[in-house]
Amino acid sequence: MSTHVKHLPADERRAGTVEAVVELAGSQNPSDITTSAIAKHMNLTQGALFRHFPTKDAIWQAVMEWVAERLLARIDRAAQGTESPLAAMQAMFMAHVEFVAEHPGVPRMMFGELQRAESTPAKRMVQTLIQRYGERLHRLIENGKACGELSATLDSEAAVTLFIGTIQGLVMQSLLAGDVARIRREAPRVFAIYRRGIGAAQ
Repeated sequence: MSTHVKHLPADERRAGTVEAVVELAGSQNPSDITTSAIAKHMNLTQGALFRHFPTKDAIWQAVMEWVAERLLARIDRAAQGTESPLAAMQAMFMAHVEFVAEHPGVPRMMFGELQRAESTPAKRMVQTLIQRYGERLHRLIENGKACGELSATLDSEAAVTLFIGTIQGLVMQSLLAGDVARIRREAPRVFAIYRRGIGAAQ
């Protein structure tokens, strides 16, 4: 190992650790990922890893923060500059699907955290992500109702739940099939059905 690799700045080392976990989770069960496996993947000792993260839970929290930051930024960019609320929602849906296709380990980790009985920092981060995501959708839905694009009687909360649940369902089906590319193929057809359900009557 070169001296350059050994002496990366702390922020770069932490970012590298997060990316290593995301990569590992793409090919194995996240609950089976040990700090030893992470260190080996990065060509580090466990001691070097723990200089930047005091515990495995701290690593998982950093991973979930990375996911939240990047996913929300991705959907915000997708919806930006789109005047039609419905088109903005479609852009968000497709951007989210693309994010999952690029990082198949992410949903595995998120589902794993949400299944934990205890409240962990990582689990709370996932819950915050879903809340913030929902707030963005709620604003678009209310705008869509106001401009006549969406049904005036639409249950906004249910529409938010269904949007997020639809993506989760697509993710689950792709994981069950062992075919991450499947989510890209099916997303447009699935969103078309969602769109018909929430749209204003023609």
